[in-house]
Amino acid sequence: GQLVERDDVLLRRVEVRGEFLPKYTVFVDNRIYQHQPGFHVATPLRIAGSQRYVLVNRGWVAGPRDRSLPVVSMPAGEQVIQGVAIAYSERFLELSTKVAEGNVWQNLVFERYHQATGLELQPFVIQQESAAADDLVRVWNRPDLGRNTHLAYAFQWYAMSLAMLIYYLVTHVKRRPTPKQ
Repeated sequence: GQLVERDDVLLRRVEVRGEFLPKYTVFVDNRIYQHQPGFHVATPLRIAGSQRYVLVNRGWVAGPRDRSLPVVSMPAGEQVIQGVAIAYSERFLELSTKVAEGNVWQNLVFERYHQATGLELQPFVIQQESAAADDLVRVWNRPDLGRNTHLAYAFQWYAMSLAMLIYYLVTHVKRRPTPKQ
């Protein structure tokens, strides 16, 4: 159970063997899938042969209309989890001081989760991709690493340059008078 350096595994495929600890499951609120509100279900997994845990985002579940917690089955015994290592949430602007009420949370922040559970945690979350008999949806958005933003800025600057060139040509290039006959 060595502590893994977060940057060594971030955005890489990982596989871990261990047993879930359902007592510390959290439901990350306000997660949308196909226009329907719900929760991401995150459960710590005790890594086999160690006292260290890794938090596994097991997938999405629809939220009941009465805003109660959904019932989610938990695979028992040793599991082999495959997925992608991602960073915990950064601190977001949170509109309320009630960001973690029981096991319903707005964001998964490492310090807050560690403080709430006291577990020895790896410094990343695994987005589970391997199948399990729990009816959770595991469709993850791929991180774009800001690529679309960079392309939008590049397009904006090239368009501005073209507009300035056209303006210059229209206002500064003089037409030669045609000779009269």
